[in-house]
Amino acid sequence: MDPSSLGVMRIVFGLLMVIDIPQERGLGHADVRFQQNVCYFPFFNFLQPLPIQWMFVVYGFMWLGAFGIMLGFLYRLSCFLFMVPYWYIFLLDKTSWNNHSYLYGLISVMFFLCDANRYWSVDGLLWKSCRNSHVPLWNYTVFRFQVFLVYFYAGIKKLDLDWMFGYSMTNLSKKWVFDPFRLLMTDDQIDLYIVHLGGLTLDMFAGFLLFFDKTRPLAFFFVGSFHFMNSQMFSIGMFSYTMLATMLIYCYADWPRLLFRKCPQWIKIVLPSDDAIQTSSYCIYSKEDIKPENRKKKTNESKSKDPPSNKPPPTAPGFTHQIWTFIVLTYIATQLVLPFSHGLTKGYNNWTNGLYGYSWDMMVHRWSTQHIRITYVDKKTGDVGYLAPDAFNNERHSRWSAHADMVKQYGTCLADRLKQYDLEDIELYFDIWKSLNQRFQQRMFDPRVNILEAEWHPFKKTSYVEPLLVDLSGWREKLDQIKDQLDNHTDVVFVADFPGLYLENFVQEDLSNTSITVLAGEILVELVDRKENYTLSVNQSMQLPPDEFHNVHTISEVPSCYMYMFVNTTDIDYEKKFREYEEYFNMTKNCTDNCAEKSSNLTKKFANDPKRDHYDQRIAKREERQQKIQLPAWSKFFKFISFKLDIFRRSFTLIGGAVKCMVLQQNFEEFLTSVYESESSAGNNSPEPGTSPAEISVNI
Repeated sequence: MDPSSLGVMRIVFGLLMVIDIPQERGLGHADVRFQQNVCYFPFFNFLQPLPIQWMFVVYGFMWLGAFGIMLGFLYRLSCFLFMVPYWYIFLLDKTSWNNHSYLYGLISVMFFLCDANRYWSVDGLLWKSCRNSHVPLWNYTVFRFQVFLVYFYAGIKKLDLDWMFGYSMTNLSKKWVFDPFRLLMTDDQIDLYIVHLGGLTLDMFAGFLLFFDKTRPLAFFFVGSFHFMNSQMFSIGMFSYTMLATMLIYCYADWPRLLFRKCPQWIKIVLPSDDAIQTSSYCIYSKEDIKPENRKKKTNESKSKDPPSNKPPPTAPGFTHQIWTFIVLTYIATQLVLPFSHGLTKGYNNWTNGLYGYSWDMMVHRWSTQHIRITYVDKKTGDVGYLAPDAFNNERHSRWSAHADMVKQYGTCLADRLKQYDLEDIELYFDIWKSLNQRFQQRMFDPRVNILEAEWHPFKKTSYVEPLLVDLSGWREKLDQIKDQLDNHTDVVFVADFPGLYLENFVQEDLSNTSITVLAGEILVELVDRKENYTLSVNQSMQLPPDEFHNVHTISEVPSCYMYMFVNTTDIDYEKKFREYEEYFNMTKNCTDNCAEKSSNLTKKFANDPKRDHYDQRIAKREERQQKIQLPAWSKFFKFISFKLDIFRRSFTLIGGAVKCMVLQQNFEEFLTSVYESESSAGNNSPEPGTSPAEISVNI
């Protein structure tokens, strides 16, 4: 096969990774991401972050590998330098997994296996033997297969009823990219028909449309539009542009060569030479192809002055070809099976099957977290305490609460960290409430199970996972109707709980109008401070006293469903006063006469308002946002470029500092401190890597 299309793909992928590593891969904020004394969630428990200085070195090798891939310089070594650090960092943190990060890792493996340096590469300039030589057909096959699988399996995963009925991605229609559709459709119709059903159709058929010549232009339009829209709606780094580049792999392999031949002569200085395509020992040729007259004819067609190699190419598969065939078939079989391997890896199954990130179930599941309570019990004294949900945790690690394996890891880490607080022998209980795709808020894990003693195994079903109440999925339409009937000041939370369990809750003082209403089942409301109990059945409700604890027990034999309705009177009062202040402020700002008097009235009226400074800050932020919106396009562009350059500057400053401190045996912490001081004096809003983990909140 002609190597030119694969070579262009290599250049584009390498360039995108060069841009992506300081940003989404985390080089620019690695000092924040890999803090010491923080709980991590590696795929293998023996994997742990290196000291932060060495983590920057790892990132440096990965960036050099991506740069080498782009140039095609020392190609195999560059692929290795990119691939190994990439998978190390990827496996180090399950909470950051997503499908496109996984795909980047797979692409790095495929490039490592393929001969993508045979065209437009530095290696081709240095070593004539690999310049413009054929690549085996499987080099293209494995890429086309993988990209096809991404689309097709994503479509299969979207056959989920939650997706097909529009519960996965709500309110996406409000994005500006859907403005043309809004001329003919409502927002709800766009969400259902364009986002959900349109996305399902596109994923199911994109691979087929790209594969055939007659349908490829149609695929380029729809798939290209899809990825452009995604790039504007989601913060997904270089993924959209990577997928745009992979579309070209379905074209004829010689499309870059044919395109470059049509370019003006002055541009060809920077383009690859149109040499004869050399034969390769990795390919198998028919005897007709290797006849001298046919090889000479192909040389003339390529307008090359270099004669083809005199070494006869192979005409029958040898041992090397058989090895590569085995490797490729193994890779294909693994990718076919792995997204549906949840029957084997039962320990990773929760309400959804497996860890998010390798199954191509993109955007199918939308989570909402209502409540997380972590309780510890000191076995020696019997004392009970509570931990903040982000204790010894990084803000990036928020996904742990939806996965049983990570809950187990977090519990083990917490027990180890609490030893420094003289809590040597404890029990840990997790009470986590979540909603999946707009269902009721319900418990994910049994709050009665001591997580430190609970068994978890990757190939066994996890006993402490509570089942998703799918029988209540039909309630979602009714819940939407209830929410639509509420005014702007009333909030509602829908809760479902299992028989024999209870919810402990506290009504804040500013929620003076809070009620609970039963939708299904039967509950007992226990007012703890008043020592009063009330039994409620379907459609019955009661007011809950503010600034008090209460427990809601499910006493029916089936799961109970109920809703909290509340009005935040403090927020209402604040908004009312702010609107009044805003009106006076605008009158003063836009006045043409008696300005001093109006300003004096404003000062007198709100002189004793403790929130006045907050009002001013809110107005200032709003005006700042409006000024940014009104900036000309060129100014926005330069601000964007400046922001990105700051990320790159910071990334390479920290890499250089890490290497310098190693060579000169200097203290890297002191270097980091100097960087933070420099950023602070420059007014950069860089994160503070020295920020300690969340403080422990203990209530005995």
